[in-house]
Amino acid sequence: MSVPRFFAPSLDSGDETARLPRDEAEHLTRVLRLGPGDSVAVFDGRGHEFLATVVTAAHREVRVQLVSRIEPAAEAAVPLLLVQAVLKGDKMDEIVRDAVMMGVAAVQPVVTERSETTVAALGRSGRVDRWRRVALASVKQSRRAVLPEVKGPLTFDSWLDEPMPAMTLMMVEPVRSIQAQPFSALQQSSPPPDAALIVGPEGGWSDTELTAAQRHGVRLITMGSRTLRADAVPVAAISVLQYVWGEL
Repeated sequence: MSVPRFFAPSLDSGDETARLPRDEAEHLTRVLRLGPGDSVAVFDGRGHEFLATVVTAAHREVRVQLVSRIEPAAEAAVPLLLVQAVLKGDKMDEIVRDAVMMGVAAVQPVVTERSETTVAALGRSGRVDRWRRVALASVKQSRRAVLPEVKGPLTFDSWLDEPMPAMTLMMVEPVRSIQAQPFSALQQSSPPPDAALIVGPEGGWSDTELTAAQRHGVRLITMGSRTLRADAVPVAAISVLQYVWGEL
């Protein structure tokens, strides 16, 4: 049975009822016009989901009665962090939406040498909060019960100094003279316990960034002879990785 899904971060499986946060309560009452007696699903963003019945419904106060557990969509076997260079305009909204839909564990926005913004400007603009709202909407649509974290932006150099997962892959353009492996090379090894996928900006990576990445043990990967748009690369690459790792 398909029912509307709502995010309830304070949900406790040991409780009989759960309270929806203000935004979710207003969506239930004002947009969907649901009320007491209606069936909904609630999830906590940590992998738990329940079928529930609305008990009380005011504009900003909604409480539901938990009825039974729901088995949510399975999470990816290899937790994948998408390290995405911030793109121009609203393209990041679509990248976050699609990456979350495809099952990434988290999204790390980074500012590169050729990005047309700064970490400080992103902090002032409220874009990170918007990306987090986009991620939540995508979780609802894709029926995931885990809400991936959209992290605060970093410079690419700063991110390289962070602890690395077991495998870190960096997408590069096929025209680069620097040595890069095709995705098929990954089929020769077992799936890693966790991984990161780094995708660059519209202008591509600088030689300095490529050298720094290799110095930190990052593997350079190409999707073949075609040059894709920067905003098309993440979902294509995530799909290929999930296929290679036996998740599709």
